[in-house]
Amino acid sequence: MPDFSTLMLFAAAALVLTATPGPDMLLIASRSISQGRAAGFLTYAGIAAGTYCHALAAAFGLSQLFVTVPAAYEAVRWAGCAYLLYLAYKTIRSQTTAFEPTSTAQRISSIRIFTTGLATNLLNPKMALFVLALFPQFIQPNAGSMASQMLVLASILNIIGFAVNGAVILLGSQIRNRLRAMRRFPRMPQYALAAVFTGLACRLALQSRN
Repeated sequence: MPDFSTLMLFAAAALVLTATPGPDMLLIASRSISQGRAAGFLTYAGIAAGTYCHALAAAFGLSQLFVTVPAAYEAVRWAGCAYLLYLAYKTIRSQTTAFEPTSTAQRISSIRIFTTGLATNLLNPKMALFVLALFPQFIQPNAGSMASQMLVLASILNIIGFAVNGAVILLGSQIRNRLRAMRRFPRMPQYALAAVFTGLACRLALQSRN
């Protein structure tokens, strides 16, 4: 394991990074507004699981594939775009409104929310390059296996991210309660979530490896 000063330095960097608004925070906020606090936390759980996957991929050299094989990066990038557009389509086509009581399909919906956060994170090759660029700066060759050190760093990033995004989720749920009281535009949160998915797809389509 890296020494305490290295971990504290990484924690400071992680705090700055997670507090900066980005695609993950936008997705978590929109989920919280459209589907409630539990959906926001499930989305974050999926994103956090994706961070562990990227950390392990970097440890075993899989993320290096995006650097050495541009076609692999492009394939994942366009798969991510297609997936996000599919999510936007499914959100718009949903016949239920965000403010209806939960149904018997709540368990399936919870799994779907979690896997959406996970897949959105995994299908963002920029995240893989981010982990590949940042994490090795805090790895110490004589402090144990690289994989275990990567997982420790990913855990620190996720714990700090939970604190930051937890505040976003609570704020989003308050906004949801206000919208629920209005009752004038019951499908507005769905449209907002679909717009977020579409915006993330466009952002992914326009981004490059540099």
